[in-house]
Amino acid sequence: MATTRSVTDMKVRNSLKSLRSRHRDNRLVRRKGRVYIINKTQRKFKARQG
Repeated sequence: MATTRSVTDMKVRNSLKSLRSRHRDNRLVRRKGRVYIINKTQRKFKARQG
């Protein structure tokens, strides 16, 4: 059974610095001990450090 990735799926990356510079609305957020990139206008840039 193949899984399909939708726009709201989150990338898991070792480093988020390069992802943050990809769009001007990207925000670096710390929640529950994890570091996230969120973007309210372009949802496809969601990412989590891990």
